[in-house]
Amino acid sequence: MECEKADEVVAEPVSPIGQYFNSSILSISILAVLESEVPFDDSRAIPLLKDIFLPINPRFSSIMVVDKNGVKHWKSVEVKLKNHVYVPNFPVGMSQQFYDKCLQDYLSKLSAEQMPQSQPLWEVHIVKYPTSNAASSVILKLHHALGDGISLMGALISCLQRADDPSRPLTFPSVRMRPDTNGSSIFKNVPKFFNTVFNTASDFCWSMIKSSLIEDDKTPIRSGSAAAGWLPITITTITFPLHQIKQIKDNLGATLNDVITGTIFLGIRLYMQVVNQESTNLHSTAVVLLNTRMFKSISSIKEMVKPDSKAPWGNHFTFFHISVPQLTNAEVQNPLKFIQKAQEIKQSKRSSFC
Repeated sequence: MECEKADEVVAEPVSPIGQYFNSSILSISILAVLESEVPFDDSRAIPLLKDIFLPINPRFSSIMVVDKNGVKHWKSVEVKLKNHVYVPNFPVGMSQQFYDKCLQDYLSKLSAEQMPQSQPLWEVHIVKYPTSNAASSVILKLHHALGDGISLMGALISCLQRADDPSRPLTFPSVRMRPDTNGSSIFKNVPKFFNTVFNTASDFCWSMIKSSLIEDDKTPIRSGSAAAGWLPITITTITFPLHQIKQIKDNLGATLNDVITGTIFLGIRLYMQVVNQESTNLHSTAVVLLNTRMFKSISSIKEMVKPDSKAPWGNHFTFFHISVPQLTNAEVQNPLKFIQKAQEIKQSKRSSFC
């Protein structure tokens, strides 16, 4: 990555994670698709971005620069909004299924393109063609150096208004903590402590062996080639009804994230099974991200930017490795067993200091 040299002192340095996500060997962006029931008027994009989006956070009008000591900072610049808004042209008068494919191909192409470093690291793409799900779509491409999903979701929500009363701020339900029916007696805490110690020691040894001695098997999702990161990719989407996810959550006594993670793992194993029947029993490892903020609901932007905020702006997450569970014939017939197995593996990771 080429960064502009800057002699002046810039107030806000780029965080280590921000630098990691925007380097010469790695550039990661977040793609979000907003679907509208009515055609979107692209003439409103520039005023909305100027009056609502840019004031949310100074990073949306800043670029990364390097000072004379080689330290990266955020530098405020004048934003040329026309350079950030794109309206693709597809053939007119085609079917919704045709535009579904156009949108999918456009997303795949967009995910492989790097954003120019000479302007703020975000883009808006307005797709004015009807798909099976929407009359029009708006694609937001935001560089991960700007912030993580919690930060960027907060920024997006701050741009929206309530349908019943636009003058009132959006509100969301707080997370309901599960009551501890077993109490906090010593008979409960002692086994929990030893379980945490065991999981920590096990995870530490496994991580050391994994990083130095053992590699994942070659499977349909891991070729083992060093050039795999440069190959073309294709983005596809699938929709799961939220009420079904909640029903599974209640049946298993799990969280929404547990169900979604288990469902993704199940999809991976089923795909591997279709491509190569033997690969369902091969060893594969996934990386699961974990938010490190302590919060019970989505915070406003004003709360995020406060110095002592419990849900601060930026990249605040960690990750841990989880072995993708092997898929048995019984679990193919009853996928809930597989999701429950994935939940138990994830739960053991949560109770580890590693």
